[in-house]
Amino acid sequence: MNTSDAVRARAITKCFGDVVALDGVDLDVAYGEIHGLVGPNGAGKTTLLGLLLGLAVADEGDLEILGRPIGRALAAPDGISGFVDGPGLYPSLTARQNLAALASLRGQTVDVDDLLAQVGLSDVADDRARGFSLGMRQRLGLAAALLTKPRLLVLDEPANGLDPAGKKHVHSVLTRLADEGAAVVLSSHRMDDLEALCSEVTILSAGRVVFTGPLAKLSSADRELAYRLVTSDQKATREIAENVPGLRIDDTQTPRGQADVLVVSGLVPALDDLVARVVGKGIGVRELAPVVSPLEAAFLELTEQGDKR
Repeated sequence: MNTSDAVRARAITKCFGDVVALDGVDLDVAYGEIHGLVGPNGAGKTTLLGLLLGLAVADEGDLEILGRPIGRALAAPDGISGFVDGPGLYPSLTARQNLAALASLRGQTVDVDDLLAQVGLSDVADDRARGFSLGMRQRLGLAAALLTKPRLLVLDEPANGLDPAGKKHVHSVLTRLADEGAAVVLSSHRMDDLEALCSEVTILSAGRVVFTGPLAKLSSADRELAYRLVTSDQKATREIAENVPGLRIDDTQTPRGQADVLVVSGLVPALDDLVARVVGKGIGVRELAPVVSPLEAAFLELTEQGDKR
């Protein structure tokens, strides 16, 4: 038993009839970690989240959650909370009444107003949930998941429908939970959210793990990426870039209406060489960023490989 991990899964397989949803999946999630699940539709993300929440059981493999082996019965240890396929709410009740009702069912005494404040819903505490936007429902679902003070929080697409203010509240809550030692597992199609929140990610394709590990590993020196580059002298920068070994200029990726942006592709050492040469000529670097984030690039590359198997 590895007590440092909130989740330890080995060779997890789950089938629905002839459909193999998960095929030999391994997963490790440490306490204090926000772990992202990424994959195309049908990759098995929701099935895996359901197993963690005790909504389904694996056909094969070993699953240990919060230090407890999970058998073949629908059960999950205390300390787990979250939702898949959207939060379950009482549409005719207000936000405050929803949380109060759930707390009462569980025999809990909680500060409902504090929970609503944490997710940025204080101003609509007395509005009925049926009138909430998707993003507001997601935030209320997160508040409901916090009622149990979970040691493992499992969320399916929590960023759906969030405006910038809602996103800030959700990110703050999840970061605080991890800082306090809880483990968070979330799936999302929003690569920017995962990159902002997660220290580790697992990429699924056709029910199999095609990558798992730190985000930093996706932008390692042996992975080629395209970068946007804006400097104080774009003409001179282009001339320098043309002479950097292992680097190529890719005008096909220049954003429409932004002719002043130079897009270069290559490995990290070649990019470092370019920047050193540009700065050495006294040219100011004003912007340097991947055209596609390392996570999104890896997602596209690895899931396309998985589809060809």
